[in-house]
Amino acid sequence: MNATPLTQPLTNALTHSLPQDAAQALLIGRVWQPGIGPVLVRVTPEGVFDLSALAQTCSDLLELPHVASLVNGHVSQRLADTPALLLQSDNPNLETLHFLAPCDLQAIKAAGVTFVSSMLERVIEEQARGDASKAESVRQAVVAVIGDNLRQVKPGSPEAAQLKDVLLAQGVWSQYLEVGIGPDAEIFTKSQPLSAVGTGAEVGLHPGSQWNNPEPEIVLATNSRGEVVGATLGNDVNLRDFEGRSALLLGKAKDNNASCAIGPFIRLFDAHFSIDDVRQCDLHMVVRGPEGFVMEGASSISQISRDPLDLAAQAMGKYHQYPDGMMLFLGTMFAPTQDRHGPGQGFTHVVGDTVAVSTPKLGTLFNRVTTSDRAAPWTYGMRALMQDLARRKV
Repeated sequence: MNATPLTQPLTNALTHSLPQDAAQALLIGRVWQPGIGPVLVRVTPEGVFDLSALAQTCSDLLELPHVASLVNGHVSQRLADTPALLLQSDNPNLETLHFLAPCDLQAIKAAGVTFVSSMLERVIEEQARGDASKAESVRQAVVAVIGDNLRQVKPGSPEAAQLKDVLLAQGVWSQYLEVGIGPDAEIFTKSQPLSAVGTGAEVGLHPGSQWNNPEPEIVLATNSRGEVVGATLGNDVNLRDFEGRSALLLGKAKDNNASCAIGPFIRLFDAHFSIDDVRQCDLHMVVRGPEGFVMEGASSISQISRDPLDLAAQAMGKYHQYPDGMMLFLGTMFAPTQDRHGPGQGFTHVVGDTVAVSTPKLGTLFNRVTTSDRAAPWTYGMRALMQDLARRKV
């Protein structure tokens, strides 16, 4: 039940979803139980255990003081065998028990342009105006002017301000460079509470997009007090053509049906896993296409330009309160340039792709790619959850 190595077939990804040290990991998930609705669970290599007596929602659970100790000491009912339930979560439906995204009421936020490589690609998107065929020539022109070694520049520093002056004088300043090396991080709303899909589900691309890609990321789980209490994996499905045409299309580029995947489980911070482990995470990703195309990528959190806790503090604080907590995507350094459909065309998804995002201490998030109009529509929102909880008399 270890995280899927890059060399393994993606058909095995769901049965290799757990972290390598799963026996000592405190893993929180949610399952869909037909006739009942979402149920909060603890996941171990052997079984899935009901946490309803401890908390009814993931948001409630993360509010509890010393939550790791409470979960670790809680005795609860076994609901399913973990390997079997992972297999049942492949293309799930409402008639079967299956895993959901592990978060529920939390706001789903994202930090953008947090790595130099992705920052340069965003500048290229902007300069190419969303046209993938122009990207390579624009990439060469941009790198010739600003270089590709901005990692030594600390965002918001005097050196960053001086670099901005130089780039303005050369006529290549960009809104993406502003949030990449300026004092203020880009924080945006990725998706709505309860809208994220979990491992095994389909992720959706807007059918009008011709240039898009997965974005493998770490996602911080934060309670309403701004305390980061755990982490999981995410795929911030991105439409490069929409956002490249105009930054004002960010909402359309990011928030579509099934465009946000989170999971497989939230790993709570404890003696075996902490924010320092997050800082050292190396993410691996494999995309396999129905035509035999394979793309492998990686993203190392150690290369991030802003510390994860700094990003969390910029997203939630005295200016931004989230009473139900927050899930925060940390951004990615993965910006695919591998040609798929011809020289100079770069990478874009096709329907039928499979995507596996993995790291040893968080496991593997596995999804298939479709379009947002073909993916299962999002029908279970806050009102439905409240009604189900009321029926349970909680």
